[in-house]
Amino acid sequence: MALKVILVPVTPFEQNCSILICDQTQRAVVTDPGGDIERIVQAIQNAAVQVEAIWLTHGHIDHCAGAIALAKALGGLKIIGPHIDEKFWLDQLPMQSQRFGFPHSDAFEPDQWLNDGDQVQVGHEVFKVIHCPGHTPGHVVFVNLSAKVAVVGDVLFAGSIGRTDFPRGNHADLIRSIQEKLFPLGDDIAFVPGHGPTSTFGYERHNNPYVS
Repeated sequence: MALKVILVPVTPFEQNCSILICDQTQRAVVTDPGGDIERIVQAIQNAAVQVEAIWLTHGHIDHCAGAIALAKALGGLKIIGPHIDEKFWLDQLPMQSQRFGFPHSDAFEPDQWLNDGDQVQVGHEVFKVIHCPGHTPGHVVFVNLSAKVAVVGDVLFAGSIGRTDFPRGNHADLIRSIQEKLFPLGDDIAFVPGHGPTSTFGYERHNNPYVS
């Protein structure tokens, strides 16, 4: 596989920040840097890669609070994603940081909002963007069909699904996103969730009690 994935758990919520690396070019992107910037930078240095951008799946604080600081630390990277419907959450980052006991985080907008069907790229590796509302209204998932890898944020977990009890969460939308947008991509696609261990769409389709 020409794509390498390094997981860096960050924040007290043990959120899976991912470093996605194109092996052919040693170019990389960082997804969902929620905090612990020094730890992420150290992992990047250890991997000896050139980071091109930051990708965000959604606007919850444990997934995006470190994006601005990391972008600056790495020389002014672009922040890409999520969907514009997530502006609702990004605008509330100061309130989120207070509510969850995180260091203060200013509201921000990414350099580029993403839409369903867009493509993003790192090195030679191309990812399809899938808008998967439910956990939050503007949540997106990044899928590399050739490498059979997806970064799904808090849409789907090993043995569970994302919460929908936050403002603008919608359980029916979440189930529809999983069953109609993710599972049809193939049983053999491995996914990195926002928290916890990795799994495959096939295993969850057959065994996850919330969506099987």
